[in-house]
Amino acid sequence: MSSITLRFLSEPGTVNFGGKVHGGTVMKWIDEAGYACATRWAKRYCVTVSVGNLRFQRPILIGALVEVEARLAYTGHTSMNIAVEVRSGDLMTGEMEVVTECLVVFVALDQDGKALPAPSWLPETPGDMALSQRVKAHVEAARLLP
Repeated sequence: MSSITLRFLSEPGTVNFGGKVHGGTVMKWIDEAGYACATRWAKRYCVTVSVGNLRFQRPILIGALVEVEARLAYTGHTSMNIAVEVRSGDLMTGEMEVVTECLVVFVALDQDGKALPAPSWLPETPGDMALSQRVKAHVEAARLLP
């Protein structure tokens, strides 16, 4: 499976003095969803290599329904690029808004901690194809940086 969605309610222990979920908690959720997606795809233990372009667009309030969707977006030789989108909203109305989105890179490791080749992924839907092309262009542009 190339995607996973975690759903839960934000709890009192996750909020700051302003009644909004800590940014670090959201980052933890992103890492957990990305890890689940990468590990399920690779069928091996995976580790986070990088997180890019994380920008919070709106806060998550206490008691909100939270969805953290992680989708495989592109595979390199050893890397798995996972697109993660965090949404929150009202449980009763079902209206959800994007809180943040980012790209997380994972690699699978062997018993000695060495990176293993990533199982290749080929996008099938038009949405997956567009996402894969954007991520591939981003990866190639990053390689050109000094």
